[in-house]
Amino acid sequence: MSIPLFLERCFGNRFLNRIAHKAGFALVIVLCLLWSAGSALRPTPPAPPVASFHEWPSHWDGAPLRPMALGAVEQRFAERFPGAIARLTDGRQTLVMRQVNAPTRMLHPAADCYRALGFRIGQTRLERDPQDRLWRCFVTDGPGGQKLRVCERIVDAEGTAFTDTSAWYWAAAGGRSKGPWQAVTLARPIAFE
Repeated sequence: MSIPLFLERCFGNRFLNRIAHKAGFALVIVLCLLWSAGSALRPTPPAPPVASFHEWPSHWDGAPLRPMALGAVEQRFAERFPGAIARLTDGRQTLVMRQVNAPTRMLHPAADCYRALGFRIGQTRLERDPQDRLWRCFVTDGPGGQKLRVCERIVDAEGTAFTDTSAWYWAAAGGRSKGPWQAVTLARPIAFE
């Protein structure tokens, strides 16, 4: 007589079902632990290389650019960013340029960044500049009454421009836009306009 038949005669079919259920559950737990241990033992792929140097333009719309130092928070962010970040000025406005090497959620809309710094955002609209480039622009009202006009756009390696960060991300992640990409944010005090 087999052991399962012996157990069924002694304890009944219900007992065997409970044991089978518990054994099945234990087997699933053991398999999960083995799978987790196996994936933990596999080496993790190296992080994508972060550009330590990028040559930025020396002029913007005919005006010479001067580099500006990144703040401590910007520098920490740049260390994890998949690309390179620079802050430049032409004397009238600040340009934040980012070369993006891979689709990333670390490329945020400028409005989100300004809101996080305590600015109110208004007058959001699409605008064309004198060079016929399309930008997403808005006006900020910041702490201490500081008002800025901020415009942003992202351009891919083939010259396709995006004014919406989410639209860029999904096009890049889906392979419909090829990098590297250049994201430019211009911030100008309203007094200069």
